Amino acid sequence: QVQLVESGGGLVQPGGSLRLSCAASGSIFSIRTMGWYRQPPGKQRELVATITSTGDTSYADSVKGRFTISRDNAKNTEYLQMNSLKPEDTAVYYCNAVLKATSTTTYYTLYWGQGTQVTVSS
Repeated sequence: QVQLVESGGGLVQPGGSLRLSCAASGSIFSIRTMGWYRQPPGKQRELVATITSTGDTSYADSVKGRFTISRDNAKNTEYLQMNSLKPEDTAVYYCNAVLKATSTTTYYTLYWGQGTQVTVSS
């Protein structure tokens, strides 16, 4: 059974920083792409950033230059460093990972974390 567990959310003032973590545990053979999504209040879930197994990254235009995604392959963990936070960054943040559970697993499967709340407010 694979689990993704996020941590690091909370309340922060505009201009502040937060670092989110997402640890994958359970039966994991290899992880391909990892990513962060967010769902603002009353809106649909949207892509924030992704990172491949080789470290290639991509970002939503709204967070470029402010957020940085990274991963530690040895720990099966990804991070999202969020700087210069704005009230419009308020959302539930979800991590995901595309992975194989064993060496004989045929397909990669997408898993999601449970989400962590980030609130940017003075």
